[in-house]
Amino acid sequence: MWPPTLVLAALIAGWWAAVVATQSVIFPTPAQVVTGTLELVEDGTLWEHIGASLMRVGLGFGLATLVAVPLGLWMGWVAGAYRTLNPVFQMLRPISPIAWIPIAILWFGVGDVSPIFLIFISSVFPMVLQTTAGVHTIERRYLRAATNFGVSRGTLFRQIVIPAVLPEIIVGMRIGIGVAWLVVVAAEMIALRSGLGYLIMDSRNAGNRYDLVIASMIIIGAIGLLLDSGTRLLERLKIVRWRYVR
Repeated sequence: MWPPTLVLAALIAGWWAAVVATQSVIFPTPAQVVTGTLELVEDGTLWEHIGASLMRVGLGFGLATLVAVPLGLWMGWVAGAYRTLNPVFQMLRPISPIAWIPIAILWFGVGDVSPIFLIFISSVFPMVLQTTAGVHTIERRYLRAATNFGVSRGTLFRQIVIPAVLPEIIVGMRIGIGVAWLVVVAAEMIALRSGLGYLIMDSRNAGNRYDLVIASMIIIGAIGLLLDSGTRLLERLKIVRWRYVR
């Protein structure tokens, strides 16, 4: 932990020195950011905004996982499904999730459903494609060996294909949760009145409280790190540990 800790300390020291040297009256020092964060903690505002953002990410990402994993397995296992659906996903995947914001507002209005839809859209594509790629990269000798022993197609799918693809599914989930966290913050800046994205815009508009803006940015980064670390814990599961053994 020492290298990243030292880098963070150097960044904070450089930030502090730059603010003092320029005598900025708007951009805050690290101490002012800490004071602003404590202010949000004391009045309970911070926890409300964090809870709102995590709730939206949890619902959108959960729905995306429920759709993406079975769909990706099906596309990887059935050649006709892959040939039919892959061009559609490859066309939709490059569209920025932010571009969907006007459509989401038109369809679902200003509320929690719009950001949940945006999170779903942003998360489902990487997970579908990663799962499909995982099925396609399974060692064919595993499948041939099982077939030679008379294993049925259903048993082959359950006991060989799914365990072999689980590491790729976890990779897709890590990508999806990262994109989802980015998208919810952007959506909250535009169409909502709660969440960390809204907190940034509200702090900027309510008297140029840049100490709260920077505090919100740091909190967003810290929560993103925790979400990624939590997803990586899935790599320790016994059923997927074989992939990560060194």
